[in-house]
Amino acid sequence: MTSDTPGGLMARLRRRRSQPRGRVRRRLGTVVRLTLALTLAGGVYAVFAPGLSADDTPQLSTAAEEGKALFDQSCISCHGRNAQGVPDRGPSLIGVGAAAVEFQVSTGRMPMARQEAQAPRKPSMFNDDQTRQLAQYVQELGGGPQVPEGSLRAGEGDEEAIARGGNLFRINCSSCHAFSGGGGALSSGKYAPDLSKATDRQLYAAMLTGPQNMPVFGDNQLTPDQKKEIISYVQEALKQDRDPGGWGLGRFGPVTEGVAIFLVGIVALVFAALWIAGKS
Repeated sequence: MTSDTPGGLMARLRRRRSQPRGRVRRRLGTVVRLTLALTLAGGVYAVFAPGLSADDTPQLSTAAEEGKALFDQSCISCHGRNAQGVPDRGPSLIGVGAAAVEFQVSTGRMPMARQEAQAPRKPSMFNDDQTRQLAQYVQELGGGPQVPEGSLRAGEGDEEAIARGGNLFRINCSSCHAFSGGGGALSSGKYAPDLSKATDRQLYAAMLTGPQNMPVFGDNQLTPDQKKEIISYVQEALKQDRDPGGWGLGRFGPVTEGVAIFLVGIVALVFAALWIAGKS
């Protein structure tokens, strides 16, 4: 039996009041300890890892660093800081890959002299090493397609590979570049360029990236081996003098042959008419 004296009642009241206060103190203590622990962890992270929050750019290789210096000197005015593009001047290069840079820079199409329907081929401002450095910089910024290393032909002098490449060229390329690879006009002032000056790497990069009006021939459209067969055909068949019948008239097709025959025939008819008139 509990005591109902005034002293006992007062003791029970004091115990009941002290219990909620004890729980509140424990909760406040937990919150304070947790706050101190988080503050301490944040301070340690800020002291020992300051570069993670301050450095926005990825670490570049030596070749890419040299390419960045070239980019900042010759390309930044149109393509912007970190190749992110400038409105109404030049597109972003993030994701275009090293292959696109190699094609555009090695053929002199970039930097452009002025805005026009299509960038023409001209002497390049950069040598092969500088072109590779620029390409590596863009590649490390955003990735993208790359030209593979090693030989880009399907075996030197392989007649079967050249024949397969010729068939692929006629199906996929001749409608724009003509059967002779001499190029041709397209719409809106654009044109398919002559292939006579294209190198192996430029041909592969063009198929891989589809510059200007050219479609992209990914590995699902043309496998790497098929691309090499086309390059073998262009370099070992189209560019070599194989006109056993005589003068090829520039290999522009039957139109030039028809014009030649027409002109020769007209001249012959005129002389024949004059001869007949003179005799009569």
